Amino acid sequence: MITDDAGVRQAAEAIAAGHGPAGVDAERASGFRYGSEAYLVQVYRRGAGTFLFDPIEISDFRPLAVALDGVEWIFHAASQDIPCLDELQLHPPKLFDTELAARLLGYERVGLGSVVEQLLGISLDKAHSASDWSQRPLPESWLEYAALDVALLPDLRDAIHADLEEQGKLGYAAEEFEAVRTKPEKAKAAEPWRKLANGPSLRSARSLALARELWLARDELARERDVAPGRLIPDKSVIAAAAANPRSKNDLARLQTFRGRASRTEIDRWWEAIRRGKVTEDLPGPKPRDPEAIPHHRGWAQRHPEAAARLVAARAAIEAEAERQHMPAENLITPDHVRRLVWRPPADVSPEGIARSLTAFGARDWQAGLTAPILAPVFVENV
Repeated sequence: MITDDAGVRQAAEAIAAGHGPAGVDAERASGFRYGSEAYLVQVYRRGAGTFLFDPIEISDFRPLAVALDGVEWIFHAASQDIPCLDELQLHPPKLFDTELAARLLGYERVGLGSVVEQLLGISLDKAHSASDWSQRPLPESWLEYAALDVALLPDLRDAIHADLEEQGKLGYAAEEFEAVRTKPEKAKAAEPWRKLANGPSLRSARSLALARELWLARDELARERDVAPGRLIPDKSVIAAAAANPRSKNDLARLQTFRGRASRTEIDRWWEAIRRGKVTEDLPGPKPRDPEAIPHHRGWAQRHPEAAARLVAARAAIEAEAERQHMPAENLITPDHVRRLVWRPPADVSPEGIARSLTAFGARDWQAGLTAPILAPVFVENV
């Protein structure tokens, strides 16, 4: 367990002297704390051993970043860990994702415990995956769990690499891994309160204003207390209060659907937010429409039968190819890419033209190469 900068420097020297790729993982406190930062970072490298780093106590991870520069980092579901590691200035120069590879290989179950048991014959206890890793001290059993998560990754990587090679999918995996590694940071929403679960059920501008003010008040308190907003009052309570539009603080307090650990202890705060929503002239309009958005495909059959017919044919072709490739259809090609393609067909519907359109949507070269030839006939037979 590394708890200070001096320990990081010593650990970095040992890791740099190790050999082969490094297993890397991070534990967060999602659902407990306001942010999604790492509260434990685990690294294992053959010839060096396992190191558990405590980001709460460490101010400088640069020695570790230098030690791992040029080294392949092994993750299981890298997209979950990379954002919080980036905050510590730790970013993989090259990665191998055992979870993503397991999907490409068509494994029935792709969780770390399942894949380790299937390939290595070792049973992992995954009881602490959703625990509050921000608490201190961390129990010994949790640390053992965290250490095993990375100590087995190099052996797991080797076994999965062999399967990828046998199925001829090493190239596919390399493209997928690089796409995850280089994926740009997601832009922050201009109006994050619109992400409220069931928010679309609110129809009037006034009820939307109530929901916005409650969300902002909850977010401010959650940030102050460093606690997940939903642990104060859940989204459904925000929506319920906005829909009820209570006439007084007492009405709000009596509202049975307004629940949560802070629903009554902070009743003055919530009522003040509702009061602001009642009187504001800054009324939100409908959610801004994405100019690139297409109509939901569930309504195509009635309103856009030609596009619906193309979608049915495209899905059938993709499902058949996915079965041949022994992988889920959504890994063969992103469903949204297919929907966009059939909704607004390109001028050039040759396999080459289809491939260009798919890559413009964000498909990898291997995905476009496999699916463009089977999708091109869709536009000939379903004009």
